[in-house]
Amino acid sequence: MNGLVAFSLWAQKNRWVWSAIGVLLLWLVLSVVTNRFSLSSLSGIMLSASFLTVVGIGQMFVVTTGRGNIDLSVASVITLSAFVALVTIKGQDANLAIGVGAAILLGLAIGGLNSLLVVGLNIPAIIATLATGYVLATATLLSNRAIAGFAVSPLLKTLATGRIAGVPIMAAIAIVGVAATSFVLRYTVFGQLLSAVGQNRTAARLAAIRNNRVIASAFIISSVLASLNGLLLGAYIGGAFLEMGQPYLLQSIAAVVLGGTLIFGGSASAVGTLFASILLILIVTTMQIVGLPPGAQDIVQGIVVIFVLALAGRQVLSRRAAVDRTDDDGTLGSEPNAAAVRRE
Repeated sequence: MNGLVAFSLWAQKNRWVWSAIGVLLLWLVLSVVTNRFSLSSLSGIMLSASFLTVVGIGQMFVVTTGRGNIDLSVASVITLSAFVALVTIKGQDANLAIGVGAAILLGLAIGGLNSLLVVGLNIPAIIATLATGYVLATATLLSNRAIAGFAVSPLLKTLATGRIAGVPIMAAIAIVGVAATSFVLRYTVFGQLLSAVGQNRTAARLAAIRNNRVIASAFIISSVLASLNGLLLGAYIGGAFLEMGQPYLLQSIAAVVLGGTLIFGGSASAVGTLFASILLILIVTTMQIVGLPPGAQDIVQGIVVIFVLALAGRQVLSRRAAVDRTDDDGTLGSEPNAAAVRRE
């Protein structure tokens, strides 16, 4: 009994463990039901989950800023970036630096626009990023007309589809990204500022934290990662098509929340986002093995997202109740990080 209590307390601080357990259980079930699952098939799932992880990490930064902030423009950013890569790189390694630079500039521009709408004009993030997505959809249509054919840079193709010792290069890139993000969140000033702003903006402002800069940075990071993901995703599939980024919209949100990041803000888990991405890909793989039609698969994924968000809603209510109780005691809330971070 003491072991269960200890594990429960540990799991409360390490919420990523639930998505990891989900991956393990679903993997065991699929291994028993089918004979097609092996380490090689697991590496294939890791490869697919890597693209979702990259987008999910960016989405995680936005969600951590709190107040229900979500970046709904990531799908359009992914699609437009894939088209821009095809136009700029033209299938030649010599143009790869130009294509990567174009993808980064695209992400910076879109992230800056989202920041201006959310921070500068005080438009709710969901509405602002949704509007940005519609604008980008038009730009994607124009880019589609400018493409004469589909040609992918060999080096970029290797990064997106190649393997080293049986391990997908893209999976290694995602894992390194997760490790770097975890370091940033835990050991850097920016990570502390991000948590403080997400927990309580009033307390963070009183601690001399520039909230707007932190929030704007989160949206820029999200757009840049989504743009780079579109660059690699286009190389992986060998081209670009309209709505290619659409599956990553709801899945990125689900991966973030299912991985242990509080949708109320203030607490993030990069490792959990990785495990949740793998779990979501496993769910899709299971539905394909069962033979569910695409429409039914969309329904199941929608139910999973609703279930995840419902659980997140309970986290929101419990945290809000805790903050209210603290406020009744005459304090600004249970956000010690805001006063502890370095003043800017």
